[in-house]
Amino acid sequence: MKIKTNKKATGGYALLMVLVMSAVGLMALGGALDWTSTNARLTERNNEYFATVAAAEAATEKVLSSISRDYLNYGEGQVYNNLSTYRALVPTTAENPYWSGFSFSNGAGQSNQIHIERTTAWGYTTLQSQYSGLRGMASTYRIIANARSTNLRSPAAAGLRQEIQVASIPLFQFAIFYSMDLEINPGPNMNITGRVHSNADIYSHPQATLNYLDHVTAVGQIKLTKHPNDPLNRPFGSVNFYGERDGGVSSLTLPIGTNNAPQDVKKVIEIPPAGEDANSAMGRQRYYNKADLLVLVSNSTVTVKSGNFNSFATSVPWSDASKFVNTNVSFYNRREGKTIVTTGIDVGRLKTWSETNNLIRPLLGRDINSVYVADMRSQTGSTESGVRVANGQTLPSQGLTVATPNPLYVKGHYNAPAAHLGTTNTTLTKPASLVGDAITILSTAWNDANSTASLATRNASSTTVNAAFLAGIVPSGGGYYSGGVENFPRFLETWSGDTFTYNGSMVVMFYSSIATAPWGGSNVYDPPTRHWTFDLNFLDATKLPPGTPQVLATIRGSWAMIAPNSIL
Repeated sequence: MKIKTNKKATGGYALLMVLVMSAVGLMALGGALDWTSTNARLTERNNEYFATVAAAEAATEKVLSSISRDYLNYGEGQVYNNLSTYRALVPTTAENPYWSGFSFSNGAGQSNQIHIERTTAWGYTTLQSQYSGLRGMASTYRIIANARSTNLRSPAAAGLRQEIQVASIPLFQFAIFYSMDLEINPGPNMNITGRVHSNADIYSHPQATLNYLDHVTAVGQIKLTKHPNDPLNRPFGSVNFYGERDGGVSSLTLPIGTNNAPQDVKKVIEIPPAGEDANSAMGRQRYYNKADLLVLVSNSTVTVKSGNFNSFATSVPWSDASKFVNTNVSFYNRREGKTIVTTGIDVGRLKTWSETNNLIRPLLGRDINSVYVADMRSQTGSTESGVRVANGQTLPSQGLTVATPNPLYVKGHYNAPAAHLGTTNTTLTKPASLVGDAITILSTAWNDANSTASLATRNASSTTVNAAFLAGIVPSGGGYYSGGVENFPRFLETWSGDTFTYNGSMVVMFYSSIATAPWGGSNVYDPPTRHWTFDLNFLDATKLPPGTPQVLATIRGSWAMIAPNSIL
């Protein structure tokens, strides 16, 4: 039986299926095109939004950079006085044509303006920094920028808020602070009771146990090994960290108007060159300009006068100055291999004169609290100039900073009330710092006449010093070890069985340029028992030594994208 097929029906059915499938394909294509178009618009709008956020951030960064520059050069007062200037610092097409694509406002309806306000007034506080618990003088500023895209296809608006601190950080709140590589390799057990920081690397290779009881930070790395230039071989004991230990942190540098290379930082203890502005970045950091009293010794004259506070205008006659200044002190330094010709400052007599004189005291309205001494007398190859403080067990009522470009020698107890000798108790001490090319401790038993004798007869006795130290070192190299932190204070006696008690802060920011003999010579000294602690008084702004160096920093706080037209 034959089955007939309706060819017309079959052909019509096929055509219908083609049309249906084509319609479905066109619908899918249309959907795909619509999805693609929608996605493209969303991507464009998203990109435009984040470009607008970036524009708002650029506006805040422009303000932040201006604040940072003004703060480093002129201080916080200048920043606060310049708020109206900062508010007008929106990005402009004169800087880059790119900014023609955006308009800016302060979030309160004012165009071409940035919102900035000081939210916390200048005061001593815990800083918002990567250095946990670090304190300093600071104020907080809030910067808000609103940006709007002028792209007509995908307009966008965004707000961005940054908060920053401008901070002044006292260097003496560190137990140990080095601008360069820090080496610490003690033989006996040693505890470091305060913060430790290096603007380079830290090398720890003790022979016994070294305990860091507080935070340790380095711009470089914290290494449990000796320095590559250290030639000594010693067994490795152990190192324990009881606080934070962070490498790769930001550098802390003095605002001296140039880089912080050691040779540049050392200028803060030198006499300024003729014509330098005392209010320049370097001028403000110089101890010469911060001192109440200057003692300047040349080959032929001794000049004693008031400091920069009254333009160095008041001279002190020798009849007064000779009560506490002696230019005829000399002794032998076995490490240097030279006779040290010094200018001596009798601190006890200076205290008495400060309390009674009618020259400087009426100008200050208080006791003298800072003295700058420079011995500039020419020396032969066998002699070296120096400055020595003695009779300093009791300081003037405001405390005392003694600074010099020369090597500095400290004879006997210093800022050490009798009740606290040999202890870490500093409740009765005064704010004090000692600053020089190098610092050498001469015990209470030191005898100038015996300084050339053998080490066995240069016997020390236990001595206490309560003061911050800022001085130079002779770095490892040339076959010599620097001596490390443990030998930062230099010695010239045999201290076997005797204790050097020290409470303070040790700051090293440059290399010694006068007392340059390396550590480790024979017949120089036998080390003391070291009873060292960080002076917790230095965490109180009112108890810092006069003229304490301050690191200036702009610290970033919170960063947030916020709703447009908001100033919260």
